[in-house]
Amino acid sequence: MARSGLYKSDVKKARDSLLAQGKNPSVDAVRIALGNTGSKTTIHKYLKELEEDGGADGRQVSISEALQDLVARLAAQLQEESNVHIDALRLEYVEKERLQAEALATLEKELDTARVHLKRAEGALQEEQTTHGRTRETLQQEMVARHTAEQQVTDLKERLAENEAHRRSLEEKHQHAREALEHYRQSVKEQRDQDQRRHEQQVQQLQAELRQVQQSIIVKQEDVTRINQEAARLVADLSHAQKALYDQQSHGRQLEQKLESLQTVEQRCQLLEAQFQEKDSHAEQIKVAAAEALKQAADTSVRMHALELELATAHAKLETQQSMAEELRAYMKRQDGPPADARVVP
Repeated sequence: MARSGLYKSDVKKARDSLLAQGKNPSVDAVRIALGNTGSKTTIHKYLKELEEDGGADGRQVSISEALQDLVARLAAQLQEESNVHIDALRLEYVEKERLQAEALATLEKELDTARVHLKRAEGALQEEQTTHGRTRETLQQEMVARHTAEQQVTDLKERLAENEAHRRSLEEKHQHAREALEHYRQSVKEQRDQDQRRHEQQVQQLQAELRQVQQSIIVKQEDVTRINQEAARLVADLSHAQKALYDQQSHGRQLEQKLESLQTVEQRCQLLEAQFQEKDSHAEQIKVAAAEALKQAADTSVRMHALELELATAHAKLETQQSMAEELRAYMKRQDGPPADARVVP
């Protein structure tokens, strides 16, 4: 049984092809040329009819048909190669599309990661700015407290110097009073010695002048009393001055303690300034990391755009190749169409 659709023209083309190649067009050779299809009986029948239609004209026709068969085979080979090329392009396109999809997914994942990092960086930057503001306020408060304490120390030092000057003045006055009292005592002693000598030498004269001397002694005793009172007052002032000096010394020790606490505050201010500088550096690093993340996101967008362009180009090339293949198929169908006298073998 011949296969459905086996034409005499097909057998004729296979025979002419074998003749053109210098081969014997036997039934088996023709069947192999037809792709191992068709009944050998039918092929033999068609070969016999073709031999009966031979001769000079037949030879010319066979050459023409051989050329047509050659063209048909070349077209078929071209079609096959085109199909292979199209399949290869299709596979390449599928592979590229898969790779592009994977690259796109990777880039989207990287973009999401970059966005997460950027969001974290922005949060950290905001937190660092808040901490920076609080540190700045604390530093300003510490600086104000330090300035106030320094001003208090300066005022207390001035008061201490004034008290020291007042104490020295009191000591000088007390020393002058002692010297005056001693001088007066010495003077009184000398005067008494003179009076004693005069009394021994001029008893009579002294008796006459005794009243005047007594009056003078009373006056001098009053002066001595006044001087003693002044000395007692000076001693009391000296005592008060010494007490004030003791109070000032105690206050000075308190000031020294405040100075030590101020040194501690100053060290804390220096530590805060170092922390402030460190946080400024960390904020700059966060800004640099955010800029790098934005740059990576921009690079990712550029790569995605380039991949989209490449994908569009591949689509256009594929459509062009498919269009050429369709045109080639149409041309081959027009060239390989069945002749008018072709018959279908049942």
